[in-house]
Amino acid sequence: MDKKYTFDEFMDIIRYLRSENGCPWDRKQTHESLDKYMLEEAYESVEAIRNGDKENLCEELGDVLLQIALHAVIAEEEKEFTIEDIISEESLKMIRRHPHVFNEKEDIDADQVVQNWDEIKKQEKEQKSTADTLNSIPLALPALMRAEKAIKRAAVVTDTAKTTSETTKTIDWEKEKEEEVREAFNSLTNSLFDIKNKWEEKDERGLEENFENMLFQIVNMSVFLQLNAENSLTNATNKFINRFVDIEGLTEKKPQV
Repeated sequence: MDKKYTFDEFMDIIRYLRSENGCPWDRKQTHESLDKYMLEEAYESVEAIRNGDKENLCEELGDVLLQIALHAVIAEEEKEFTIEDIISEESLKMIRRHPHVFNEKEDIDADQVVQNWDEIKKQEKEQKSTADTLNSIPLALPALMRAEKAIKRAAVVTDTAKTTSETTKTIDWEKEKEEEVREAFNSLTNSLFDIKNKWEEKDERGLEENFENMLFQIVNMSVFLQLNAENSLTNATNKFINRFVDIEGLTEKKPQV
């Protein structure tokens, strides 16, 4: 039977790899040099999840853990923080952001949990304005995901403002949502016409700006329709690849005349 290593033993292995007697590649790594690997391993873990490949998922999660351990040991060497600090901070965060579990027990649904989480997060990070909330969205996120987050966070602020300003009036939220969806459709249609006009005018700068706007409007539409733009584009790309591969396969099998 293969030996089962503990977490402490695993961390000691990483420390040894970083030592003078360890691996030259591991020794030369920094937080900055490892950032691409963190992204790659996270994406490979997601790929394993989507494929339903549990064996591969176990391996890929190990690779994510390796990245965390490497960053922790580098920080430990630089007297920045330790793996214990990471675990402790995350544990405290989980307790703070789940008051319905660890403090006063509340019977709330999943949507309310998300709302509470976002509100507690804003308080923790002292995000007092809309600008603070939007600027906190990581630049490293994929463009579609970042746009979706920006739209959703702005919508929360807008909805709150509407509710506050119209407390004496009953708001027909269903009608309001339908009007917003129609407005989103109109904006997307206008963006397409704008692109066509800029192309005909051979206005390269205007073409790029309007194309950017159309992409953003598409993500905006996905939010209104409660669709995941990132997943939708991934699925469309997979379908394109599969169709292309099928066509190429048929071409190769076509008998020569």
